[in-house]
Amino acid sequence: MSIKENLIEIKNTFKNQDCLLVAVSKTKPVQAIQEAYEAGIRDFGENKVQELVEKQEQLPKDIRWHMIGHLQRNKVKYIAPFVHLIHGVDSFKLLKEINKQGKKVDRIIPCLIQIHIAQEDSKFGFDQKELDEMLDSTDIQSLQNVKIIGLMGMATFTNDEPKVKAEFRRLKNLFEALKTKNLPSNFELREISMGMSGDYLLAQEEGSTMVRIGSAIFGSR
Repeated sequence: MSIKENLIEIKNTFKNQDCLLVAVSKTKPVQAIQEAYEAGIRDFGENKVQELVEKQEQLPKDIRWHMIGHLQRNKVKYIAPFVHLIHGVDSFKLLKEINKQGKKVDRIIPCLIQIHIAQEDSKFGFDQKELDEMLDSTDIQSLQNVKIIGLMGMATFTNDEPKVKAEFRRLKNLFEALKTKNLPSNFELREISMGMSGDYLLAQEEGSTMVRIGSAIFGSR
């Protein structure tokens, strides 16, 4: 099937049509991204800074680029001028660097805080203690060039659906709990990025507003 046909099929399965589809285009050629663009997709996710910068230069300027991988602090400056959303803010140090680079290019950069919800050590993200410490710190208030618009989490890579759903539910519950708090002015929680090619329907059942789908659109890597 073509990329366009894959996209139509995926959209038809969505349990929530308002959920944003971010097409994960990492390792995919510019032509494949252009094909998805022509099929109506405007949100694309990349996990390597160099690849993201190269593709951004070659493709239509109305594409919204999402940085979805683990982001190193020394690479933030390369994407700060144009990135639409940084999904994986997994430390306060990284958030401070994003703020610093946002200030340099006179932009407020939208970010999601990555929460560690999986049972695997390989996944990045804040735990509850680290999140509480950040929210309670006076430093967070001073970051005027970032806007925290939501949370992101990756479930354990397993076929155990109840386990995956429970992890997604944990993220949704944390999201709702945070919204009841008196949060810093640079927080404006509205997005929950959870769910990928293998588990996006479970994620939508648990309240995801944004899913990251790659192989189901572009074929396996």
